[in-house]
Amino acid sequence: MAAGRLSADRASSAVDLVDGKVTSGPDLSVEVDGLRMPNPFVIGSGPPGTNYKVMRKAFEEGWGGVICKTLSLEADKVINVTPRYAKMKDTSGAVFGWENIELISDRPFETMLAELKQLKEEFPDRVLIASIMEEYNRGAWEEIVGRCEEVGVDAFELNFSCPHGMPERRMGAAMGQDCELLSEVCAWVEGAATKPVWAKMTPNITDITAPARASLQAGSQGVSAINTIQSVMGINLKTLRPEPCVEGYSTPGGYSSKAVKPIALARVMALGQMINKEFDGKKSLSGIGGVETGFDAAEFILLGSSTVQVCTGVMVHGYPLVKSLCGELQQFMTEHDFKSIEEFRGLSLPYFTTHTDLVAKQKEAIALKKATKVGLANDKDWTGEGFVEESESMVSNQ
Repeated sequence: MAAGRLSADRASSAVDLVDGKVTSGPDLSVEVDGLRMPNPFVIGSGPPGTNYKVMRKAFEEGWGGVICKTLSLEADKVINVTPRYAKMKDTSGAVFGWENIELISDRPFETMLAELKQLKEEFPDRVLIASIMEEYNRGAWEEIVGRCEEVGVDAFELNFSCPHGMPERRMGAAMGQDCELLSEVCAWVEGAATKPVWAKMTPNITDITAPARASLQAGSQGVSAINTIQSVMGINLKTLRPEPCVEGYSTPGGYSSKAVKPIALARVMALGQMINKEFDGKKSLSGIGGVETGFDAAEFILLGSSTVQVCTGVMVHGYPLVKSLCGELQQFMTEHDFKSIEEFRGLSLPYFTTHTDLVAKQKEAIALKKATKVGLANDKDWTGEGFVEESESMVSNQ
């Protein structure tokens, strides 16, 4: 499938969107942390939100919300290289996995602020979220929050999860893997922000609920997960050099696309259960990881996500993808007679348990089947006293 193009069957599932709203069928609108979106599909932080032109395109195509590429006050310290992507393809040639060694935005902070302001002026009713990242410096975090709020952003996503680039500055996953550090920064941001705050979680940790719990206890309204998984895409067996290759060298990067969805679902499930158990379901969850269809999105919503972010999917299929995402999600909802997103959000969470409990449930089910078994297994089981009852037990049309 060529980049930016959907197959004929996917294209046929696309629906018309007016300012992001479906014009018929089940309602896809969501409200989370006071943010109203016409549909749950949000542009994830990365290249699809790197400047005014692409973010405007996202709103025009109908995306429910847009998260800009991660901002920092000192963009001059950010130097990207190229090539910075590598693909893994399945046997049909379709992209299955995607690695990037891309850093956060290298555009001047003032330029990005001006473009965010312009977007809010042109799309005042659409949700624009600023992804932000800074060093362990309270003043820097408070400044970036304040200046972003001045231009009208609707919410913040704190990037505690980029798996590569500038760990020496204690940024990204280097901060997100340290619960004490993360908790302190979240408290700083909460003290400065008047808008909702989501903390973006790294999957590159043993227990993703630990940093999520710390951020929520510090006051964040929600968490988003997952960011990319640390990876090495491969080694070129002709040159013996790693991919993506820059002047013969590379560095571990972040893995995304369809291949990561099962891992993402497991992390989102764990977060959904934790939020329900420890926060009475009153914190929000934004699901991310390998979403390319509306049916993928339904799985994340069934595990508790209020919104679903897409980044690599847009890089592979283009911004019009949102129309197919909405159409396919509506197909799923119609099949189950769901009228709204909230009607099925988190519905599958109760069906996850421990392996020990699975064993116990299966033993109980087997015992019940044996106790209620209909008829006789073989001729030796007939008795004289219960002959009539035994005969009746094997009649199908009682």
